[in-house]
Amino acid sequence: MSQQPQLSLKKIYSGKVRDLYEIDAQRMLMVASDRLSAFDVILEQPIPDKGKILTEISNFWFKKLEHIVPNHFTGDKVSDVVRVEELPLVEGRAVVAKRLQPVAVEAIVRGYLVGSGWKEYQQSGTVCGIKLPAGLQEAQKLPEPIFTPSTKAEVGDHDENISFAQCAEIIGQELAEQVRDVSIALYQAAVEYAATRGIIIADTKFEFGLDAEGTLTLMDEVLTPDSSRFWPADSYQVGSNPPSFDKQFVRDWLEASGWDKEPPAPAVPADVAQKTADKYREALLRLTE
Repeated sequence: MSQQPQLSLKKIYSGKVRDLYEIDAQRMLMVASDRLSAFDVILEQPIPDKGKILTEISNFWFKKLEHIVPNHFTGDKVSDVVRVEELPLVEGRAVVAKRLQPVAVEAIVRGYLVGSGWKEYQQSGTVCGIKLPAGLQEAQKLPEPIFTPSTKAEVGDHDENISFAQCAEIIGQELAEQVRDVSIALYQAAVEYAATRGIIIADTKFEFGLDAEGTLTLMDEVLTPDSSRFWPADSYQVGSNPPSFDKQFVRDWLEASGWDKEPPAPAVPADVAQKTADKYREALLRLTE
């Protein structure tokens, strides 16, 4: 399902991966496509069944973590709001979600030194401006998880890392502190559970919204291979970036292709798309079975 489903509901937004449809003033239908975004560019080739796998993983985590923070579920079934003949278009890849006021930053938590954080650390001993101890190696576990927010870019633009002070300027000090504390609590709970399934969660990104009463609410997706870096614990070793259960596989292929990370992205071979799908499915099975 690389194309967007043609539903009779009014479309209100199309993101990198998800499409949102209006149900009423309080609710919307969130549909996960098979589109893959890498380096903030949407690839032409879909990843087989990715939307269904992501939805299943997200739904699992939303329920597991609901004791920490409320989430966007309304309790309604997709079959309650979609015409019978349209149900096959969205079955397994859609949820009925509350319409929330999005918090205007991405909430990123890092527990390991990897990716852009590792590159910055090598140059300055910091990650997103946060000073870290000297002598850390690539993929090393940090002394404690750090909150490194970023701006929310429009589709096609790049998110930018910002300091906590900048985050507080954008959304206010009190909300910034709440988002930081809740994000770290969510990450730590998820890390603890994933460890029992042989998975290390190196880092992750959360998205939040506010409901009509101003209650902070977890939304969008949570702890999926699209928003997180999952590593198999049995092949992890400090000093090298482990193979992961996420889109890092396709990101590595794109990096090796020499692409300049400006659209359009190069065409991803069918075997790379399939191996990426297999990685997503393995993460789902490991976490939920």
